[in-house]
Amino acid sequence: MTNPLLSEWDTRFEMPPFDKIEDSHFEEAVDAALAEAREAVDAIAKSEASPTFANTVEALERADETLGRILSVFYTLASTDSNPERQRLQREFSRKLSAYSSEVAMNADLFARIETLWQQRDSLDLTDEQHRLLYLTRRSFVRAGAQLEGFPRDRLSEVKARLSSLGTQFTQNILADEREWAMELAEADLEGLPQFVIDGARAAGAERGLDGPAITLSRSLIVPFLQFSPRRDLRETAWRAWTSRGANGGETDNRDIAAEVLQLREERAMLLGYDSFADYKLETEMAKTPGAVRDLLMKVWTPAKEAADADATRLAAMMHADGVNGDLEPWDWRYYSEKRRKEDHDLDEAELKPYFQLDRMLEAAFACANRLFGIEAQPVDIPVHHPDVRAYEITRNGAHVAIFLGDYFARGGKRSGAWCTTLRNQQKLAGDIRPVVLNVCNFAKPTEGQPALLSYDDARTLFHEFGHALHQMLSDVTYESVSGTSVARDFVELPSQLYEHWLEVPEVLSEFATHAETGEPIPEALRDRLLAATTHDMGFQTVEYIGSALVDLEFHAEEAPDDPMERQAEILESIGMPAAIPMRHATPHFAHVFAGDGYSSAYYSYMWSEVMDADAFAAFEEAGGAFDPERAKALEDDILSKGGTEEAETLYTRFRGRMPGVEALLKGRGLIDA
Repeated sequence: MTNPLLSEWDTRFEMPPFDKIEDSHFEEAVDAALAEAREAVDAIAKSEASPTFANTVEALERADETLGRILSVFYTLASTDSNPERQRLQREFSRKLSAYSSEVAMNADLFARIETLWQQRDSLDLTDEQHRLLYLTRRSFVRAGAQLEGFPRDRLSEVKARLSSLGTQFTQNILADEREWAMELAEADLEGLPQFVIDGARAAGAERGLDGPAITLSRSLIVPFLQFSPRRDLRETAWRAWTSRGANGGETDNRDIAAEVLQLREERAMLLGYDSFADYKLETEMAKTPGAVRDLLMKVWTPAKEAADADATRLAAMMHADGVNGDLEPWDWRYYSEKRRKEDHDLDEAELKPYFQLDRMLEAAFACANRLFGIEAQPVDIPVHHPDVRAYEITRNGAHVAIFLGDYFARGGKRSGAWCTTLRNQQKLAGDIRPVVLNVCNFAKPTEGQPALLSYDDARTLFHEFGHALHQMLSDVTYESVSGTSVARDFVELPSQLYEHWLEVPEVLSEFATHAETGEPIPEALRDRLLAATTHDMGFQTVEYIGSALVDLEFHAEEAPDDPMERQAEILESIGMPAAIPMRHATPHFAHVFAGDGYSSAYYSYMWSEVMDADAFAAFEEAGGAFDPERAKALEDDILSKGGTEEAETLYTRFRGRMPGVEALLKGRGLIDA
């Protein structure tokens, strides 16, 4: 039978034919695509023609098109609906792709052609985007070891292959721990829980094939359980399970993996001539140096810790008033913080949550994008990777812009967290190629016939990921390598975090936050109390985040520790981490950092981007308001459409006229007076 992955896709919008693709197709397809890519690269490297931008850089851009197309399908399935065969293939592909990547990076003839073009760049009559692509291509080869020879060259290939394998195993171990743990609840254990938590627990139990309700390690279920369960013993059990992912001993324990990853990253940096892996990694980011990152984090740490310490005193007093003796523990914080929110802001999550329906929040995200950028979303019937996935055609003035997919519900085989990815990137080299963009979340799935209700934080996550999607969908560049979110790591979160601000616009809430049963809009008084409470518990949120970001930075800015858990504890102690606030992501399940190189030494980037997003939204407020058309056009023209065609600082300065300071972030988080 014909392998659908290797055939032309005659589906609508050339979507992958998910209904025809089977796991057994992937190995053959990837092997064939790798052979095709190797042949294409070999032809470029050994060409007798003098190197030109077209026959070298552009040809390299297209060399692995088929491979990229197939892998986008595979990794979508592997991350959203994993099974043992897909996990085996992930491990196999990790080895093969690492080998291919090293072959390309270490191809001396290929690099010689690129180097020739670089030396001739001023006489090649290149466009600005072509000059940028040549610069980035050469830089990626140099940073991958193209200038190394002999043992260092061979050893670097071995190190990268091992790191790739370890990253895959790290991810699969977390998924296994999340998939296998569930805390079954008796009916008496449901006492004190809001109905939406009970419904989520019943749905989770049914999904696991259990007889009754259960709490799983899905964030959208376990966090509200920690917020509302009056049973301190059950909160502790749930919290310990959640925070011990990857550290339970046995085959899924990630502690030794983390230690080896840090040692190999250090060796990689040394082979390339850097003082540390953090120096290597940050060279291409806006921050540039570990010192700049540390300076930002510590500027925010001091006021954040002061706020968290003050909050801890009050929460402990509330706990003692309940007759609970002893210290405030991590499994107590969310429970008493929720009680405090109700006291301070008269907010009850059970009253609030019916106003945040998934369907309506998605409509709100679309509506804001329409007012800002003129795009429209219409549901379409196309092949998708899971029955829960929603598909939309994005158009502007009747013209096709993109396909947007939303995969919103948690399930057993889905990786935790939320992310944006693509099945196809925007580019013009091979024609006017429009993107297929996927947002993935892990919201609690409702019981049959009931609306999906989100927390306010869930709604912010939806807007956040749609901000990433807009960056992909509104991209307008020629080359895929600089398309969409192909920007510095500490710039990539700007569009996503900026888009969260539109959820807080009062008129948006008044229109789209409607009650699931009555259809009535959120009352103004409740809306205003909600907005007034957006900085509630910000000391906790900031401290848990900076704790993780500092551990990540120090792990990579110094000699690799023999025992990462011991070093983690030392770092947290040195900054005075409050005992009742854990790191947001402890080392054994810190997938941002250890599942791949993406956010290694760069978890700080969310805060770096937040400095800009607070300032960028202020630009709208200073102009004509949240939907000011001139600012919206500038945002698209100067940032969203540009991808990585220019340096991030250049793009932001063009949009805003200057780079911002940290004050807007501190004010936005309520850590200093506005």
